[in-house]
Amino acid sequence: MDLADQQPSADWKHTVLQLLRWRDVRSSALVFGSSLFILLSLTCYSIISILSYSALALLSGTVSFRVYRGVLQAIQKSDEGHPFRCVLEKDLALSSEAVQRHSDVVLSRINGALKELRRLFLVEDLVDSLKFGVLLWVFTYVGSWFNGLTLLILGLIGAFSGPITYEKHQTQIDQFISSVNSQVKGVLGKIQEKLPGAKKKPE
Repeated sequence: MDLADQQPSADWKHTVLQLLRWRDVRSSALVFGSSLFILLSLTCYSIISILSYSALALLSGTVSFRVYRGVLQAIQKSDEGHPFRCVLEKDLALSSEAVQRHSDVVLSRINGALKELRRLFLVEDLVDSLKFGVLLWVFTYVGSWFNGLTLLILGLIGAFSGPITYEKHQTQIDQFISSVNSQVKGVLGKIQEKLPGAKKKPE
């Protein structure tokens, strides 16, 4: 992937980070509020109902505005044309280059995930596979406590509150993470010493 292909991906990541860090409060609040509203709506209504009502509300707004502008032009005897002309004349087609570029990125991520899963399930590294097993075991408890939609809501709240919280309490959080990492590495080191066939990874 050349530099030209990497640039749109970098811009997209930068935009997402700016939203999550609340650099533009209005934009972040709009994205967070609308996303949270949609997820909370999904807890009460089906996705088909939400999409239908949202599309109906949008259509009602555009039809009302179209009729209003038509009546206003008739009263004023003006000829301003269609109120949505600038949008109708805009080219919204996806370019084949953009589709191919993003398809290559998605395919690369999928292939990487498949290779990692193969490595873990076929026990290429015993310790990594054991850590993966512990993670799956934790997920069984998480799944019994929350459904997927609840996890999405919590993930959204965490994504928008985590970065700003980290920036305000970075020193304390870094110290806590460093302490936890040291304890985890100590436990894993003891396990690697006792398990046959578990080779310690070079630092």
